[in-house]
Amino acid sequence: MTDEVEPGTVRPGGRTARVREAVLRAAEDALTEQGFAGLDLADIARRAGVGKTTVYRRWSTVTGLLADLLQDMAEQSVPRTETGSLLGDLKANALLVQRTLTDPRQGALFQALVAAATCDARTAAALHRFYDVRVREWAPCVQQAAARGEVPADTDAQEVIRAVSAPLYYRLLISGGPLDETAAVRAAEAAATAARAGAYTPDGRQSG
Repeated sequence: MTDEVEPGTVRPGGRTARVREAVLRAAEDALTEQGFAGLDLADIARRAGVGKTTVYRRWSTVTGLLADLLQDMAEQSVPRTETGSLLGDLKANALLVQRTLTDPRQGALFQALVAAATCDARTAAALHRFYDVRVREWAPCVQQAAARGEVPADTDAQEVIRAVSAPLYYRLLISGGPLDETAAVRAAEAAATAARAGAYTPDGRQSG
């Protein structure tokens, strides 16, 4: 297997699926405890209770394993919530992000993955794919709001969704500010207000 072969492109079944699950959970544990720099496939195999050759044969490299871990995280993500209003949907999105980032395990895991992405192109690409999936999943709530007349018809739905989570990641990774429900609701309200005003249209102004 070479580094060019993306892991996880074929969903395994039976014992192979159980091995994948065990290895991915072991990778989460190791990443949370040690960070990217401390990751080692042999250690992950030991934690998972599987043979080293199995891990090396399937994932080849640490970055290949992280790419598969991000794919698994995307598959396990909580589905989009529909409340019937733009603000309600954006608050649901913001609160989901806030709960994830403040979870003792998930928050530490995301910080480690972001750190890994800053120094490894393959992990960065996998992280970008993960967030692209999440943004595209939530974008229909903005499209539905446009259909209801809540925001201009040419609103960039994906940019609105990005605007909701960006302040929360800033608090997690940069400022260290409180990452509580108040911050999440404020981020949703700010994005909704800007969207209604046409900030996310091509010309940045309310369309007529």
